[in-house]
Amino acid sequence: QVQLVESGGGLVQAGESLRLSCVTSRSILGLNPIGWYRQAPGLQRELVASLTDGRTGYADSVKGRFTISRAIAKDTLYLQMNSLKPEDTAVYYCGARMSGIDYWGQGTEVTVSS
Repeated sequence: QVQLVESGGGLVQAGESLRLSCVTSRSILGLNPIGWYRQAPGLQRELVASLTDGRTGYADSVKGRFTISRAIAKDTLYLQMNSLKPEDTAVYYCGARMSGIDYWGQGTEVTVSS
């Protein structure tokens, strides 16, 4: 069993930044892949950024603006989001796989006003 707890969401204006955090209940090194997803109202959940075998991957819509990273000693995953746009408004989820099972956090809401 793995618990993922996100935090860091909020209401910001376009152009501002936020950093999301995801604390894992197990060693983050054992979670592969691990990443950030988002779901806007009326839309499907989409992958935003991921770490797979130590390599990062990003959705085209966030490349150059978002950065995924992890603090191994803290078992924490981060998503640094810069130059936020109104279209980034969504609930952001941390997701991870361990032993073939997918785990999800409860989500943290990000709202970007224009």
